[in-house]
Amino acid sequence: MTLKAILSVTLILFSVMDIIGSLPVIINMKKDGIKITPSVVTICAGLLMISFLFFGTTILDLFGIHVSSFALAGSLVIFFIGLEMTLGIRFFRKDLEDEEENDSGSIVPVAFPLLAGAGTLTTILSLKSDFDNMSIIIGIVINLLIVFGILHATPWLSKKMTPTLSSSLRKVFGILLIAIAFEMVRSNISF
Repeated sequence: MTLKAILSVTLILFSVMDIIGSLPVIINMKKDGIKITPSVVTICAGLLMISFLFFGTTILDLFGIHVSSFALAGSLVIFFIGLEMTLGIRFFRKDLEDEEENDSGSIVPVAFPLLAGAGTLTTILSLKSDFDNMSIIIGIVINLLIVFGILHATPWLSKKMTPTLSSSLRKVFGILLIAIAFEMVRSNISF
């Protein structure tokens, strides 16, 4: 475990998790009334990533799921979020009558697949070949602290964005999410 290894893992995971790129998605979901709790997102994403570090291939093998199938399932959720942002079609709704479901957006789709999605989880598996587990764990924790801070700042950030900028960003990032979903499908389908 070296500082260089920790920095490398942190930067790789930061770019794959892409919390900055997910920010318009999260702000849009909050504006639509979906409650996103930063602590729930952070804990769930962290548990998924740490679990996948130690048991990823075993968990998938246990269910008979190939890593590419896992990536394809995550790409479908990302695709639907992109459609929702671009076209205004609603797939993820908060049930206003069911107050027990107040964290409906925290786990799916924010913790998984936006942050700890197939790309992040498969990256964690591939990092194991170059870095020790402790460096990966520290990199995950640093990224989770960043995610937690950004999620707490979303109310402030959304107030700073004009409605026009917010709408434009929502559509642009929606198209990017659709493109990411298609790229995940393209790279995970073998003919």
